[in-house]
Amino acid sequence: MSVDQNQIERRYSELCAALADPPPSQELSSTTISAAIDFAREALKTVRGELAVALLERLVALAPATTEAWQLLGFAYGEAQRIPEAAAAFSRAAELDPREPRIALAHAQATLDAGFAAAALFEHAHCLAPDNLAAVNGWAASLSAQDRRGDAESLLADTLMRHPNWLAGHQRLASLRFSAGDSKNFARSFATACRAQPQNLPLRVAWFSAIAQAHDWDAALKIVSDGEQLIGAAPAFDVARTFVASESGDRALAEQLFSRTAAIQDDVLDIAHLRHCLRTAQLEKAERLANILMQRPSAHMIWPYLSLIWRLRGDARAQWLDGGSAYIRSFDLAYSGAELTELAAALGRIHSAPAPYVEQSVRGGTQTDADRQLFFRAEPEIQTVRARVSAAIREYIAELPAHAPGHPLLGVERGRIRFSGSWSVRLKSRGFHVSHTHPMGWISSALYVSLPARAQLGAAPAGWISLGAPPRALGVDLEPYARVEPKPGRLVLFPSTMWHETLPFEEGERLVIAFDVMKPKPLD
Repeated sequence: MSVDQNQIERRYSELCAALADPPPSQELSSTTISAAIDFAREALKTVRGELAVALLERLVALAPATTEAWQLLGFAYGEAQRIPEAAAAFSRAAELDPREPRIALAHAQATLDAGFAAAALFEHAHCLAPDNLAAVNGWAASLSAQDRRGDAESLLADTLMRHPNWLAGHQRLASLRFSAGDSKNFARSFATACRAQPQNLPLRVAWFSAIAQAHDWDAALKIVSDGEQLIGAAPAFDVARTFVASESGDRALAEQLFSRTAAIQDDVLDIAHLRHCLRTAQLEKAERLANILMQRPSAHMIWPYLSLIWRLRGDARAQWLDGGSAYIRSFDLAYSGAELTELAAALGRIHSAPAPYVEQSVRGGTQTDADRQLFFRAEPEIQTVRARVSAAIREYIAELPAHAPGHPLLGVERGRIRFSGSWSVRLKSRGFHVSHTHPMGWISSALYVSLPARAQLGAAPAGWISLGAPPRALGVDLEPYARVEPKPGRLVLFPSTMWHETLPFEEGERLVIAFDVMKPKPLD
């Protein structure tokens, strides 16, 4: 339903007037407090979080014992991605009502996201709501962040003994074990749960997905074949077999299986089919399939494949979509050598995982936890870099071509800057990133913090970012649009739909910050 933004502004002005400082002998009426809280809730629902923040800040200054106002202010700060301030607001709400489970969990989560120790807060939230498994998930994440990975693993394993159907818990534990270096038996909690519940199809499919992420195709197929014997035939097993055949390179079998599963509508299956068509140079078929997938909610994942199809077919729409190198820009941020050293030290303290996460594109290095945004942290070095890259993003957006309806980069309203993800990557000798895209982003990035000496990198373009290079697994012969040389303090921005990879380098360490800018939400 469309919302009258002028009416919202008028109501906001009226409430600001009502919240003007009262005489010392007066207190705000309960009616005014309720009206301000109701307005803030509606403002958050209608993408006007900035109005909710401003109004609630006035309200808690005048009525500091109003628990609901502090709680809502925490959510408003969170919507604005001002996480350290959200943690402080939730902390005050928790002081006022220490037994409210929702406040306790929000306080713990914001504290964790801001980069502070939060294990004790999650333990308290769990005690208030023992059946809320989200509190256990956060508790495990906070233990891991506090270098208590063994305690986190024990907590998850113990909880899964009581809640074997908790898929998010299995996934968290498998990821934790893989990033600790256990690449062989990292998903064993799934195996234990499936032995106890042999006919649990969703559990077995989730187990398959975890193993398939590690590209252990033989183990993944055994999970499927055992499941078929225990449960019987199921479309999910057909999808799994077809996916493995395609991604493992068995083209003949994949062709047969895609024909057999043609009646199944499944995004994973259909994207695998699209990739198979590219591998086998069935470009006309690939484009037909891509056009069908573009009508689904998963359309944002299809643009990068359309780019490859159009480039291979010599279609001018590839230039319309990608802009060649026109949408790739570099910014040398105003960082001194000393500032970069301090930033590198701050990032080094956050890189705690011994190995990369199973779902990530890093090879030969580590990445910070993708579940928690780097830019949400409270460290001054992180907040400074967030401010500087935000200024560059605004410049990048301001210089984009005019609005182009239907275009994934140019066809959206250009509103405030929010991040759908932010993280750091540390690559070691011979490390690289496989070519990939960022479906959850609008604009993506690489900011170089520290690099090996030029002699350590090897011959150019070793260690450079390559933009527009297709995934090698697709076997598609296309040159990148551009390769950008990394330099400390250099920020590279490009569309999130563009394929990109980091080329291997010889020796040393390469430390980078990356982020995705969220596609702006239009006002209703």
